[in-house]
Amino acid sequence: MPDSDPDSEFVALLTEHQAALRLYVNSLLPGDPSAADVSQLANSTIWKKRSDFELGTNFKAWIFSIARYEVLNYRKTQARDRLVFSEELLDIMADEMPRLSDDMVSRQQALKGCLESLKSPERDLILHRYFEDTSLAEYAEKINRSVGGLKVTLHRIRTKLQSCIEQKLIMGEAGQ
Repeated sequence: MPDSDPDSEFVALLTEHQAALRLYVNSLLPGDPSAADVSQLANSTIWKKRSDFELGTNFKAWIFSIARYEVLNYRKTQARDRLVFSEELLDIMADEMPRLSDDMVSRQQALKGCLESLKSPERDLILHRYFEDTSLAEYAEKINRSVGGLKVTLHRIRTKLQSCIEQKLIMGEAGQ
C-alpha cells in the first residue's frame, strides 16, 4: 500500500491489536476495575503519539510500552489506596506479556466457549464469583447453599474449565 493514508494504516494496526492491548493492561492491573479506563487512556496516548510510530516496526511492542507507562501513572495515583505490585514485579510482567499476549487471546476465546458450555447454575456461580460485588456468603444465602459447598463446586468448575480450555487449544478451536 505505497500510496495509502498513514492514519488509515495506523487505525488498522491499532484495531488489530486492541484485544492484546486490553489483555496486557488487565494483566498489569489484575482484578482492578479501572483497567478498562487505563486501556482507554493508553489508546488516547497512542493516538496522540501516532506520528512517532514508524510503519514497518513492531507496533505491538510500541503500544505495549505506551500502555505500560499509563499503568505506571495510574499506579502512582493509586499507591496510597491499595496493595500494588512492586516496580520490579511490574517490570518482569511487562517484559513477559508481549510474548504471552497471543496465547492469552486464544485462551480468552476458549474460555468464552467453555463458559457457554457450562450448565446454567455453574455459569451463574462463576459469573457471581468473578464479576459481582457481593460476597460468596451472600450468594450462598441467596441460592440456599453453604459457603463451603460453593467453594467445592467452584473448585470443580474451575477444573472443568481448565480441562475444556486445554482441549480447545489442543484442537485449535479457541476461535470457534
